[in-house]
Amino acid sequence: MTDASPALDVPNDIHPLFNAAPKTTEFKKLRKRIIRQTREAIDQYGMVDPREPKQKWLVCLSGGKDSYTLLAALYELQWRELLPVDLLACNLDQGQPNFPATVLPKFLQEMQVPHRIEYKDTYSIVMDKIPHGRTFCSLCSRLRRGNLYRIAREEGCSAVILGHHRDDILETFLMNLFHGGRLSAMPPKLLNEDGDLFVYRPLAHVAEADCEAFAKALNYPIIPCDLCGSQDGLQRQQIKQMLDIWETNSPGRRQTMFRALANINPAHMLDTNLFDFLGLNSDQPQFSSNSSDN
Repeated sequence: MTDASPALDVPNDIHPLFNAAPKTTEFKKLRKRIIRQTREAIDQYGMVDPREPKQKWLVCLSGGKDSYTLLAALYELQWRELLPVDLLACNLDQGQPNFPATVLPKFLQEMQVPHRIEYKDTYSIVMDKIPHGRTFCSLCSRLRRGNLYRIAREEGCSAVILGHHRDDILETFLMNLFHGGRLSAMPPKLLNEDGDLFVYRPLAHVAEADCEAFAKALNYPIIPCDLCGSQDGLQRQQIKQMLDIWETNSPGRRQTMFRALANINPAHMLDTNLFDFLGLNSDQPQFSSNSSDN
């Protein structure tokens, strides 16, 4: 990819998604930051395969601030000829109570975005399988992912694109650390179990606060994420609150922790599957020059 040069404040904006864009310097900086960080993630994790002349991505749209930001960022990169892929927006209506089913079709049609709206009542399945009082996000997510894979195959897409941002990835890491007893997060690039579809998270470097400010500034019709009533008291909310406190007391803490996920030294961990401790001897230095043996 070559460097982006067109100015952000062109007289006629690039796409109807940006029709309501404020002309303020603050918003222009926000927009530029999001586009730059999205492009960085796409480049860093090799989301565009140069061997494929034309790819098609299924961009998953929930109606939340994150997926709206994702859609707009991808369209801007496409317009700047920095993203040589076709985009198909997709919303999976899972039958949640009070879901405003007309909001996204109306929005996508007005924004001239190619899309597919799919109805699949997974909500009833989840309610039937999960005992009362238990959280059902995990099963709900698995059913949603399976349907998105199916739709991607039917539409000839090579990848499913999700709107998870930096804070989602960090919160998942801490959830697994505190509650799952393992070190893992959401990878920006993942090959599905069948080996025929990629899952990409182009917003991996973007802060949640930036997504919120961006979607609000553009007045996108936000659909709340707690329609099913399963969010209250979730462990993820506790993690989010903990991070909020840390960020308040030490500004920049989230970004520092996030950088650590890409700066791992297997020899300083305890996983024998990642480092050959048994085979370590004096002829194989364990520590790099900038490491500490404390």
